[in-house]
Amino acid sequence: MNILVTGANGQLGNEMRIVSRESADNYIFTDVAELDITNLEAVRSVVAEKNVKVIVNCAAYTNVDKAEEDVEFCELLNAKAVENLAVAMKEVDGLLVHVSTDYVFGGDPYNTPCTEDKKGTPTGVYGLSKLHGEQNIQRVGCHHLIIRTAWLYSEFGKNFVKTMLALTASKPQLKVVFDQVGTPTYAYDLAAAIFDIVESRKYEGNDGIYHYSNEGVCSWYDFTKMIAEYAGNSACDIQPCHSNEFPSRVVRPAYSVLDKTKIKTTFGLSVPYWTDSLKRCLATMGNID
Repeated sequence: MNILVTGANGQLGNEMRIVSRESADNYIFTDVAELDITNLEAVRSVVAEKNVKVIVNCAAYTNVDKAEEDVEFCELLNAKAVENLAVAMKEVDGLLVHVSTDYVFGGDPYNTPCTEDKKGTPTGVYGLSKLHGEQNIQRVGCHHLIIRTAWLYSEFGKNFVKTMLALTASKPQLKVVFDQVGTPTYAYDLAAAIFDIVESRKYEGNDGIYHYSNEGVCSWYDFTKMIAEYAGNSACDIQPCHSNEFPSRVVRPAYSVLDKTKIKTTFGLSVPYWTDSLKRCLATMGNID
């Protein structure tokens, strides 16, 4: 089977390259240089030429703050382009695996893990554009798995773990918010989950929205403390602070812990605990033995 992976040069796309190396299926990796997913005819052409039966969409506009100024392009990439992928898969009776975000939540004050049926109440342009992408898939009606994730990091690209590694190694003191709670997600683990679902064909008859992050709960402050501890950056004094000490145009979700019950029971997945995954990522990066 031919499987197209979009956004292949990002964090998740690079991890998909790794997990799929031994697959009997044919994975085709593209990024914007090879395929402009905002162009429906370009998507249709690649799907026809390569006989694509599954698209794993890892492409997204993810700069949450800049999105407030770049509204049109954010909506184009996170909503309209997603509609194009859905249309292309609908036309060939294929499957779209689309990665969404915990930022579809935030407007309502949830304090228990968010299930898939909770109403999306995004508080910024980014979250709204991702919610629109989800809605476009559902409206088109192709076979789909929409997988919401949160706090993604990896050894690739720019992310919170890499930033905190650098800051805790170079600064005597650091303030990090403790009033935003969620769960870090190692992109490799998410890629492995997607790979397992696709390879096993367990997706057949299971269209819908699913949540995937690592297990456990923490604040950005707790996350930073663990990054510094595992990396041996003990000289930095890490202090908790409130979100309002770092003014932003975007109100980020205060509580966006995702309930993973549905994806675990439907597909038989085992989800690693977040600190275990953080250690594995840091080891891969050479920061710990």
